[in-house]
Amino acid sequence: MTTQPIKLDIMSDPICPWCFIGKAHLDKALSAHPNHPFSIEWHPFQLNPDMPANGMGRREYLEGKFGGKEAAVRAYAPVVESAKTAGIAIDFEGMKRTPNTINAHRLIHWAGIEGRQTAAVSALFKAYFTDARDIGDADVLIYIAKSVEMDANVVKRLLDSDEDLKLIQDRDKHSRKMGINSVPTFIIANQHAVPGAQPPELWAQVIADLAAQADAAQ
Repeated sequence: MTTQPIKLDIMSDPICPWCFIGKAHLDKALSAHPNHPFSIEWHPFQLNPDMPANGMGRREYLEGKFGGKEAAVRAYAPVVESAKTAGIAIDFEGMKRTPNTINAHRLIHWAGIEGRQTAAVSALFKAYFTDARDIGDADVLIYIAKSVEMDANVVKRLLDSDEDLKLIQDRDKHSRKMGINSVPTFIIANQHAVPGAQPPELWAQVIADLAAQADAAQ
């Protein structure tokens, strides 16, 4: 495929299980079509924008959102099944805290400046869902930054400041003003919104359609 890059904007939150699953599906499709035209950028959308800065205990969060653990287990059952289908591991039992993700989104933004954004997103998903780590904790975020070859000292200094905090909050609000109310949401070429954790087959079809359009335009 010889096409110009096509922007794929992804609204996501690193504590959103459907975002993790959706990325796994997209990754599978992109791996099968290495000449895909997408240029990917990740955008902030907090599932819990009013979460206390230090997060809260996972049990307290589940009781507040679902009315208790049993209701949460029922609610998450489709997530567990979809994760298995996607070939990813989620350790719900191991999770002790539900974090505020504003600093995780700041890290994603800084990673984007360095061309490491998707790597940072992948590392955040793994840390939270697979390793059951608190990605609201600054030390965890610094570790993640270092793992994707960012300068840990610079990230620590930025996290200790309010650098880009308002920018991320404003970008989150902008997405909501656009009418986005759930994640993941994928926007293709600034025109077509694709909501939800779509299967690899859908992305394969999108890639094929884009290739056909490019060939027809030549």
